[in-house]
Amino acid sequence: MHIVYVILLIIALIAIVIKAYKLHGELASLKERYSGIADVETERANIVIDIDNLRSDFARENRIYQEKKQQLTSKYDEAHSKYEYLLRNINLLEETLEFIDFGIYKPHFNFTDSEQYKSKIEQLREIEKRLIKNEHAVVCRIEWAVGGSKAEGRKMTRQTHKLMLRAFNGECDAALAKVRWDNILKMEERLRKAVESINKSAEVNQSYITEEYLQLKIEELRMAYEMQEKIKQERDEQKRIQDEMREEEKARREIERAKYDAEKEEQRFQKALERAREEIQKAKGDKIDELNNKISQLETDLERARELKDRAISQAQLTKSGHVYVISNIGSFGENVYKIGMTRRLDPMDRVKELGDASVPFEFDVHAMVYSDNAPELERRLQTEFSEKRVNLINPRKEFFYVSLNEIEEWSKKENYQIEFTKVAEARAFRESKSIRDNGNALKVGAELEERHFIEEKLFDDEDNE
Repeated sequence: MHIVYVILLIIALIAIVIKAYKLHGELASLKERYSGIADVETERANIVIDIDNLRSDFARENRIYQEKKQQLTSKYDEAHSKYEYLLRNINLLEETLEFIDFGIYKPHFNFTDSEQYKSKIEQLREIEKRLIKNEHAVVCRIEWAVGGSKAEGRKMTRQTHKLMLRAFNGECDAALAKVRWDNILKMEERLRKAVESINKSAEVNQSYITEEYLQLKIEELRMAYEMQEKIKQERDEQKRIQDEMREEEKARREIERAKYDAEKEEQRFQKALERAREEIQKAKGDKIDELNNKISQLETDLERARELKDRAISQAQLTKSGHVYVISNIGSFGENVYKIGMTRRLDPMDRVKELGDASVPFEFDVHAMVYSDNAPELERRLQTEFSEKRVNLINPRKEFFYVSLNEIEEWSKKENYQIEFTKVAEARAFRESKSIRDNGNALKVGAELEERHFIEEKLFDDEDNE
C-alpha cells in the first residue's frame, strides 16, 4: 500500500513539475509578448513624474513672472502719471493750437461797452494795490527772528514776499498780454499753477500768496479777455454799419441813376411826341395814319418812362423797402446751407451776383426773392427764427444757416408771407465741374481753360499796345 502511495505521490509530483514547467514557459512567452506594455507603463510613470516637475517649475516661473509684471506695471503707472503731470504743465506754456484742449468760456461780466471794462480793470488794480500795501496779498504763518532779532526777521519776510509777488505778477502780466479766445481757460489754470509753484518754493519760510489775491488776478484776466472780445464786437458792429452804409449808398446811387435815366427818357419821348403832333398838323393822307401810330407808341413810351421815374422816387422815399432773398451755393457750402439776406438795390440780382464773385468758386442760386416795404424787419424775423441753426454762431453778420427750404417755406406760410420758392438748385457750374472730374477730364479741360485765358490776355495786351 505504501509503495502505491509513494508511486502516486511521485506521479503527482512529476505532473506538478511538468505543469509548472509549462506555466513557466507560458509566463516567459507572455512576458516576451507584453514586454512593450510593461515598458510603456514605466515610461508613463516617468512622464507623470516629469509633468509634475514641469508644473512645479511653471508655477514657480509664473509666480516670478507675475511679480515682475506687477513691479513693471507699478513703475509704468507711476511714470505715466509723471508724464501726464509734466504734459499738463507744458501745455499751460504752449501756445500752438494742436496742443490746446478747447473749452467753452462762459462770460463772467455783462458790461455794455469796452470803456466800462477798462474802468472796472482800473478799480481791480486799485484793490490789488491795497491788498499788497496791507500785506494781505502774501502772508506768513509765523513771525521769524534772524539772529535773535524779530525786526530782521520781518525784513527777511518782506523781502521774500516781494520776490514772490514779483514772480507771480510777472506771470500775470504775461498771461494778460497773451490771453486769447483759444487759451483763456489755459491762462486761468496757468495762474493757479504759478501760485502753487511759488507757494511750494516758499514753504520753508511758511509764506504763501493768498486765495483772495489770486482770485483778483483771475478776475482781472477774465475782464481783460472779455474787454478784448467787446472791442472786437464793437469793431464788427462798426464794420456792419459801414457795410450797410455802403450798400445803402449803392442803392441810393442806383435809384438816382434810374431816376435820372427815366427823366432823360421822359424828356426825349416828350420832345419826340411834340414833334410828331406838330408834324401831324401838316401831314396828309397815309402820313397822318403813320404819325398817329407813332404818337400812340410815343405816348406809351412816355407813360412807361414816367412810371419808372415815379418808382425810383418812391423807392428813394421808402428807406426800409427792399428785397429779402434766400440763396444757396452747393459747390461752395454743400447741401442745406442757405444765406438769408436783404438788399435795397433796384435790381436785387446785382447783389446776388456780387456775392458770387471771386471770393467763392461758384455763383449763387436764388430760391426766393420777395419785395417788402420793411425788408430789414422781414430779414430780422427770418434770421431770428433760425438763429440756432446759424453756421457761424459767433458772428451774426455771417448770414448762413443749416436749414431746409421746407422749413423756411413753412414759416413764411405760418406768418402769412406770400413767398414763391424754387426748390431745386441749378448749380450748373458745380455740376458740370463734377461731371468733368468724375469722367477724368479735369486735366484736359484745365489745360484748355489756361490756354484760352492766355490767348485772351494776349489779345488785351495787343489792344493796349495799339
